[in-house]
Parts: sequence; C-alpha cells; structure tokens
Amino acid sequence: MFRIADSHAHLNAKDFDKDREEVIKRAFNAGVKAILCPTEVSDDKNKSTTLSLLQNHKHILAAGGVHPHNARLYNQNHERIIRDMAVQKKITAVGEIGLDFHYNYSPPSKQKEVFGKQLALAQELKLPVIIHSRLAASHVLDSLKKQNFTQGGVLHCFTENIDFAKKMVEQGFYVSFSGIITYPKAHALRETSKKIPSNNLLVETDAPYLTPIPHRKKMKRNEPVFVIETAKILADIKKMPFESFAEKMYHNFWSCFNLNYPNNNQ
Repeated sequence: MFRIADSHAHLNAKDFDKDREEVIKRAFNAGVKAILCPTEVSDDKNKSTTLSLLQNHKHILAAGGVHPHNARLYNQNHERIIRDMAVQKKITAVGEIGLDFHYNYSPPSKQKEVFGKQLALAQELKLPVIIHSRLAASHVLDSLKKQNFTQGGVLHCFTENIDFAKKMVEQGFYVSFSGIITYPKAHALRETSKKIPSNNLLVETDAPYLTPIPHRKKMKRNEPVFVIETAKILADIKKMPFESFAEKMYHNFWSCFNLNYPNNNQ
C-alpha cells in the first residue's frame, strides 16, 4: 500500500462531466489520496463544479485564480471571488496564475499586469501560488521580485531549464512534473529532474491533459490515477523505491500548501 498526491488536476473540466465520480473513485482506490483542483474563477461553471467537489470529497483541495490565457478578462470581481474563497477556506492556494508567451492568448503586457496583481493578492492572503510558466522564466522571476513575494508555492507542469528551477527552489517553491517526463523525447527534462532536491518535488497529471506513457496511445484523456506512472519514472530517476517516493510526494504536497499532514489513509 502507498499514498500519493496529484498536485494539479482539472477535475472541474467538462471532460469529466460524464464520469467525474468514477474517475475520483478510481484514483482514490489506487492510492491517490489527495488531489488539488485549480479553479478558473473567470468561469462560473468551473467554479461551481469545484465547490461541489469540495463539498463531497474531503481529499480534494482547490486553488483559485485567473490563468494567463484569460488575463484579458481579469477584473476586480475576480479578485473579490479569490478573496472570498480564501476567507471561506475554500482554497489553499492562488492559481493557476502566471505567464504563457507561447500561445499569447492574452497580450504579454496584460499577462504581466494580472500576474502581478494576483501575486500581490496571494501575499496579502498569505497563500502560496501555483505558477504556470511557458517561455517566461525570467519574467516570472522578475514579477516575484517586484512583488516581494514570500509565500512560496509550486511551479506546475515544469518544462523549463535547471537554472530557473534552482532559483525557484531558492525562493521556497516546489517544482512539479507531469506526464511529459514519461515521453520518449523528454531526455532533457529527465536530466533536469535529477538535479532538483526530492524535498522540493511534486507530481501531477494536469488532467485531462498530458496523458503519460504507457496510457497515452490508448487514452486521449488523462486522469488522476495516472499520476502513478509519472511518479514511477521519477522514483527511478531518484533511485528510490516507488512506495517511499510516493509517500515523499504525498508529504511534500501537504507541506507545499502549508497544511497538516494526515496520519491516516483518509
């Protein structure tokens, strides 16, 4: 028996509307004893689905924020929603927030502005953040410095270079790896993961996206139970028994979000 946490799964996505409860049960029965679900507060359905999940599942946690893709939509009402969710103890982090200069669905200047505002809000609320960074490492670091951000958090679905990872770890962040690390061409990413301390690692699915090997060829949709495949690869890289590595990732999950570590399987 082992316990593990999926530090980032979009269980509120429409991809799970037909079988959400079965997906959750499948993961829990396999050993995934904690899941964090990021909430897009600019999407009312996404938010209401998250609140329902929190009400029905003690082992599901949530974060709230506006994704960089939606930065152009950000307004004071979204800030109010995040603040209210924090006050009501509905979220344990602000996120996912950050910068994405690959797609640029929102203008880079707007992304930086909104990222800065959400960092400031998280600092005020004393909450960690979940950061999305794509082709934006130096700008993420600049924003953290500009906001004097000290609450830490997680750099999710990491794909960038080791220097960026090390600088984030120095600022108290965890680095989370997704199913990408299982892909045949992800040699550089696997090499990078060797250099990150196990105390600062997390694993995630980013479900319903990024299905890991060996499920990728037969299943388009990713789901939390598959976090085990990502963890197996990282356990091998770290030369740790899988059960020990899984428990380490479970412990890191609670530490990252400043929560009490459960002593039982519930």
